[in-house]
Amino acid sequence: VPPTAGMTTKVVKGSLWTFAGQMLPLGVSLITSPIVIRLLGAEGYGVLILVVLIPTYVSFADFGMGMASTKFGSEAYASGSQEKEARVVRTAALIALLTSLPVATVIFFLSGTLIGWFNVPERLFEEASLSLKLAAVALVLNVLCLIFNTPQLTRLRMDLNTLVNAGFRILGAIAIPIVIYLGGGIAGAMLVLIVVSTLTLLGHIFVSGRLLRELFQMSIERAAIRPMLKFGGALVVGGVAAILLTNSEKLVLTKMTSVENLAFYSAATTLAGMIAMFSGSMIQSLLPAFAQLQSAENRTALTALYSRGVRINLIWLVPGLLALALIAKPFFTVWGGEAFGRESPMPFYILLFGLAFNVLAYLPLTAIMASGRSDILAKVYWIELAPYILLVAWLTSRFGASGAAAAWSIRVVADSAVLFWLAKKVGGVSFTRRARQSFISAFGLLLVPLAAILYYRELNFAVIITTLVITAVYALVVWKVVLETEEITWLTNKLNARFTR
Repeated sequence: VPPTAGMTTKVVKGSLWTFAGQMLPLGVSLITSPIVIRLLGAEGYGVLILVVLIPTYVSFADFGMGMASTKFGSEAYASGSQEKEARVVRTAALIALLTSLPVATVIFFLSGTLIGWFNVPERLFEEASLSLKLAAVALVLNVLCLIFNTPQLTRLRMDLNTLVNAGFRILGAIAIPIVIYLGGGIAGAMLVLIVVSTLTLLGHIFVSGRLLRELFQMSIERAAIRPMLKFGGALVVGGVAAILLTNSEKLVLTKMTSVENLAFYSAATTLAGMIAMFSGSMIQSLLPAFAQLQSAENRTALTALYSRGVRINLIWLVPGLLALALIAKPFFTVWGGEAFGRESPMPFYILLFGLAFNVLAYLPLTAIMASGRSDILAKVYWIELAPYILLVAWLTSRFGASGAAAAWSIRVVADSAVLFWLAKKVGGVSFTRRARQSFISAFGLLLVPLAAILYYRELNFAVIITTLVITAVYALVVWKVVLETEEITWLTNKLNARFTR
């Protein structure tokens, strides 16, 4: 049975590896995307985003087996049964293949109809339809990737998982503008994504097979089929609503305005999404860790890991938000051109408000999934859906991309409050009142330099000085309020040891 001691260290290290694996491809993409924009134009780039976006609405095609494989595989690994772990992975892969192939087939043959629902320019219609067919093929490959990396996740070997995922994604990001330049267009870009998905899947099978020799046997875990289907089925039901909640403002914006506005808004969400990358990367480490700590004797360790995770996210959240707010306008101008520099900053600033809450909500979300109560998430998401779509339609019709951003931020703030409450009631985990007060204090500090940025609408001396002063005050708040005594002692000892060498 693998030891549970030092789980916080394992989670942090794993999260850092996953974060690096997301940032490196993103860094390459930030370099190559302006080239793609200039090669395709704003409309062509918007169509490319649309084609990539549509399959995300059917990511539930795996029937929740990506998460189910990680949860049940982690429980089998924690019990010391590698044969059972391997059977769980194979069972999840079989179920996911049987459910994703029909969905991909529908997208493949109805690609023209699906593209016709949006304001795609007539000159790009045929290419968009072909590209969506290719995206349907990539969908199945990506579903299997999320399952065959399970042995890496259960062992918290995020270094191996990152090397496989990030390595091929970087190659794809470099290859896409080259293929477009050579005349491949949008369809050529999607063909590159198919090659990347295939290589990633083969990489995961090879690496996971080295970690779990039993992976290449033929049997399945029949006893796990029903609980996995129950867990995954709830994820599917909730996933449909979650996908709509996450992306519906983009489709509404496209329907009510144009694919060009979608490009401006997507640029804002891409930069804003950088702030959620570390917290998002923690899920891959936290889900197997939380799943391995579900027993009664590990309940104290589970609560401690949960509370520490909230504080870790809080510590870096405020300076991260400030950094992105400072660079937003010059970044959009240099990255995408004057039009992006003019249209993308305001939606971006509005998104930052919601992200401050959304980042912390990854912790209770993961705790609820690890407890096996994915059905509760489904209920929450479906209750939120109808009011959210009405809010999106109203605000987008009045304020365009800024309205879409406002609707998204309002929803995630409310959603975060619900998730924290459910994590306490269902998952049995909570963080202290001191942590809540520290978050309010830290978030209040963020409003000062953000107000200065909005007032001056440029990065000038006054904004820089305000930001430096607030950052210093924030560091003091973290040291005095957020960090616990044993954490301060640990940091002090580490710093003393390093500087006294």
